[in-house]
Amino acid sequence: MNEPWAWLRNALLGALATVLMWAVAERLWTDARRRRRQRRAQAGEREALRLLRAAGFELVDAQVGRELTLEVDGAPAAYRVRVDFLVHDRRQRLFVAEVKTGPQATQPLYRPTRRQLLEYQLGFPEAAGVLLVDMELRLVRRVRFLGPPQA
Repeated sequence: MNEPWAWLRNALLGALATVLMWAVAERLWTDARRRRRQRRAQAGEREALRLLRAAGFELVDAQVGRELTLEVDGAPAAYRVRVDFLVHDRRQRLFVAEVKTGPQATQPLYRPTRRQLLEYQLGFPEAAGVLLVDMELRLVRRVRFLGPPQA
């Protein structure tokens, strides 16, 4: 004899199994995308070093972190940034180099990229400038923020 609510129990168990399988598949997909992005970024950084050397820059350090501070309502708030490379030019001037891939991120006027480069210029005042290493066009671009135009 069939239980009167067996269909409901089976439907709920089927729905639960579907949700769990979907969650696992989504996690696997997300992890695979993250790994692909990491591999692409690492390959881009290796190629970026070759581009920097060809443009006359010498590696000083990689993945350099620095603690910066901003003030919020009069209270200091610390945060960390990490630059891809610190490099010297032929005249031994220090530069921060940021490697970007993808059609948008390589654009200096793309808002997230522009803000990141500005943060590096402010956070590394000893640097003579910031370099944007465009891995799409294989270019090393010097970026300098000048502020508002003078009237």
